[in-house]
Amino acid sequence: MTNLLNAEVWAAFLTLTALEIVLGIDNIIFLSISASKLPPPQQASARTLGLAGAMLTRILLLLSLAFLARLSRPWVTVLGQPLSGRDFVLLGGGLFLMAKSVLELHEQAEHSAAAPRAAPAPRQASFGGVILQIMVLDVVFSLDSVITAVGMTSKIPVMVAAIVAAVLVMMFFAGAVAHFVDQHPTLRTLALAFLILIGMSLVAEGLNFHVPKGYIYFAMAFSTGVELFNLRLRKH
Repeated sequence: MTNLLNAEVWAAFLTLTALEIVLGIDNIIFLSISASKLPPPQQASARTLGLAGAMLTRILLLLSLAFLARLSRPWVTVLGQPLSGRDFVLLGGGLFLMAKSVLELHEQAEHSAAAPRAAPAPRQASFGGVILQIMVLDVVFSLDSVITAVGMTSKIPVMVAAIVAAVLVMMFFAGAVAHFVDQHPTLRTLALAFLILIGMSLVAEGLNFHVPKGYIYFAMAFSTGVELFNLRLRKH
């Protein structure tokens, strides 16, 4: 009860929650693209279960402080460049994200060229596969934020509460974002381009080239603003 009245605890909670939400933007985009491959009745369940599973894996990762410490230490040296477990996770996740996004763009372009006025192509993804992808990519997306959270406060309950609050916010907005992206093919293309950009930044981070997240989020916000303006012009 004393901790609930502690201003430092609340400041840490609000800061960590905001950090998790901001860094979860890319997660919501990936979530929307992945769930759209399922039949419509399954999409909401996939988003909810995927985020719930991702929340659980984040918390387990957070509780494994010794494992996180080992992830941050160099494992091997390649061409004079020390690489840690964190670097390998970011490299693998970034390459996977880039490959999946390029394949999605290719599929979208082929379908559009073959039948521009036809209904969307049949969805082939499996329910379990989509949930697994959401969970795994969420760990990659959130790895840095979890490590940052450990450095910001030593109070595990505060960090767990911030993760839960951030995931609940993402669950609330994920459906609206997914519906909006599905209704506008140009925004879907833009979202896939964002995922390629985020994948490249993960690979760069894995090679120890720091890319400020602010630049990426500014580019995403600016491009989205321009596209929303174009949609409004086309509507009128």
